Amino acid sequence: MGLFSRDSGSGSAGDDADGDAAGVFWQERGFIASAIVVGAVVVCLLVWLFARDTGTPTTQPTTSPSTVVPTEQPTEEPPVPPATPTEQPTSTATPSGPPTPGAGGCKLKNPDQRIPRVAPPAVTWQFEADMLIPLQQEGGPSVTDRTGVRSCFAHSPTGAVLAAMNVLGQIRNPDLTDDVLATRVMPGPGRDRAIREARVSTTPRNEGKVAQFTGFKVFDYQPNRVVLQIAVQIDEAKVASLPVTMVWYRGDWRAALQDDGSFNGEVAPDVLQSLDGYVRFRGA
Repeated sequence: MGLFSRDSGSGSAGDDADGDAAGVFWQERGFIASAIVVGAVVVCLLVWLFARDTGTPTTQPTTSPSTVVPTEQPTEEPPVPPATPTEQPTSTATPSGPPTPGAGGCKLKNPDQRIPRVAPPAVTWQFEADMLIPLQQEGGPSVTDRTGVRSCFAHSPTGAVLAAMNVLGQIRNPDLTDDVLATRVMPGPGRDRAIREARVSTTPRNEGKVAQFTGFKVFDYQPNRVVLQIAVQIDEAKVASLPVTMVWYRGDWRAALQDDGSFNGEVAPDVLQSLDGYVRFRGA
């Protein structure tokens, strides 16, 4: 079972040819906690991050990604309508030097609550293993613990995007997978299952070209929960996208997993024909 799974009933989102091309990424540990990423599925977005066993799913099919709402968080705040970007997405400029640790992020007062329609400004991209992840002074991360796990993101749509990409990027690093699952993922049966599988799985190394983030879309935003579409370039010609849910929990954004230990349950990743409607956001 992988952190990212595919609906076994979905058929032609990407032809057999697309499946063969993307399959190699599904077999890399990358994005998925250790063996979570073993199993091979086609047409996925964070290729290195999601993979799943070929066995019959143990959970009922769902039509939307997991939504976990912590009981201690207020729910009376009105939801923000889903984003429907109309502006032409733009790429981000990278300033010299990373953001200053300890500033901004989850410590930022009154962060901008607007849904980003263009790439976040003043972003520095740094390698996590062989994948580039975004860092921003304002949005975070503003904390890096002794193991290297990054946290403390702004309580805003932009902060959620940055948090999602950092979690997905760091979880594919075999040296950080266990720590990321333990500290950057919402507690629950999904996380427990992912941790168990990570501990008993092999850890294959990436081979060949590495997929990279290429864009995002804020599908739905509420103060305590965000549903995102994260787009990843899996080769020169293909971009895959998958929904990821982030939850505001104990003062920071954390990723939510389905009970089967995956990010998306039965929601199949899509191979995109274009990035129309997505904010272009990449480091390379």
